[in-house]
Amino acid sequence: MGFRLPAILRAKQILQRDVPKGYLAVYVGEKQKKRRFVIPVSYLNTPSFQDLLIQAEEEFGYDHPMGGLTIPCCESMFIDVISCLNCS
Repeated sequence: MGFRLPAILRAKQILQRDVPKGYLAVYVGEKQKKRRFVIPVSYLNTPSFQDLLIQAEEEFGYDHPMGGLTIPCCESMFIDVISCLNCS
């Protein structure tokens, strides 16, 4: 019997800045303070996540101030999208 990593991991649960293979770190938030999430790369192909990426492109273009992928939405909306992706 194997074990399954949760589909979304908080950055503090992962040692320092390590991102497991097959995952990607994103920064989420509308204000200066952004929260870091580690999500599966497979989410990038889903329509709901693509909508978030379009929103990020409109806000930042390809110049992300955090140095990584920044999603400009409220944390609760991001968690709702990810929760829906976990269920499917």
